[in-house]
Amino acid sequence: MLHILYVSMTAIIARTVAPKATLVLLSMLVLILSGAPHEVHASRIKDLADISGVRTNQLVGYGLVVGLDGTGDSNKTEFTVQSLVNMMERLGMRLNRKDVKVDNVAAVMVTAELPPFAKAGSSIDVLASSIGDADSLVGGTLLMTPLKGPDGQVYAVAQGPLAVGALSFGGKAAKVQKNHPTVGRIPGGASVEREIAFNLPESRMLRYQLRDADFTTVTRMAQAINDYFGDMLAAPVDSSSLNVQAPPSAQMPLIEFIAAVEHLEIQPDTGARIVVSERSGTVVMGENVRLSTVAVSHANLNLVISEGMQVSQPGPFSEGETVVAPQTQIEMSEEKGNLVVMPMGVSIGDVARALNAIGATPRDLIAIFQAIKAAGALHAELVII
Repeated sequence: MLHILYVSMTAIIARTVAPKATLVLLSMLVLILSGAPHEVHASRIKDLADISGVRTNQLVGYGLVVGLDGTGDSNKTEFTVQSLVNMMERLGMRLNRKDVKVDNVAAVMVTAELPPFAKAGSSIDVLASSIGDADSLVGGTLLMTPLKGPDGQVYAVAQGPLAVGALSFGGKAAKVQKNHPTVGRIPGGASVEREIAFNLPESRMLRYQLRDADFTTVTRMAQAINDYFGDMLAAPVDSSSLNVQAPPSAQMPLIEFIAAVEHLEIQPDTGARIVVSERSGTVVMGENVRLSTVAVSHANLNLVISEGMQVSQPGPFSEGETVVAPQTQIEMSEEKGNLVVMPMGVSIGDVARALNAIGATPRDLIAIFQAIKAAGALHAELVII
């Protein structure tokens, strides 16, 4: 509703107000709307917690990709040559290892996730990643590869053409590459051969585990379940787990009860956190970030050093020698620093506006937040990735 009001009033102002005054009025409108009450969107329990035991399992296998256009492993990759020879011998052929060429073959590690309650015969996606010196897997086909779990048992078998979604072209002096041509995916490329036995508890006692542990969130979850069913069915165990006792089967089947619980909506609570990435210059701040009274000064120092060579030639008939002398020029400029005082308890919007006012770039924000944290004025967790 606020978005529609904002768009409508923006159009009216743009048509009726002079261009210079439009920006001022739009700024006032943004401040008015930002102070208006807004709707809080909740999250479903199925997006916040999982039933204990209902989880995916990792599978891995070693295989060969064939049919490459000369972009496979070289003969220096001995395990690829050995694998190809072993496979051909199992098919009834006798080969001389020295005569085998693997330019069109690449050794790969195949990984997959076995979802909960997967049945024999169902399909899952697989990912093939080169482990040799292959240049590209484009156009390749994965040969039958058994996928094993941590217990050494085979749970699925993968085979099929790879979808790489990348390209790589070049010669001796130049190369063009997009994405990673040595990694490919086969949608539905593995068939489940063995099921992982899991039965819901006969006692009908379910334990939900939160993906992000928080006492407030787990308390709200228990209250939402109890209020919806009108009975004390849920009880928090700790900050990350919740016991839920399903009603008798005569009253409601267990599957229907789980479906009803996972669609309940609650408002999760999160701690104040700032996440910064020094590699990309990305800064993400949560809405609960608060600062104590602190003054921030920011100034950019630009230092330019240029090297040059000055040639000094002697006069005619002076029998002198030409002298080449290095010459260094140093220029330094420093922008005027602005001192901004941010009062105690300011919100994320106030922080962003104050730091933008002093011209701080995303990479500057990283240093500024680190300094504020060291000063003890930042009441949030600073995570650097």
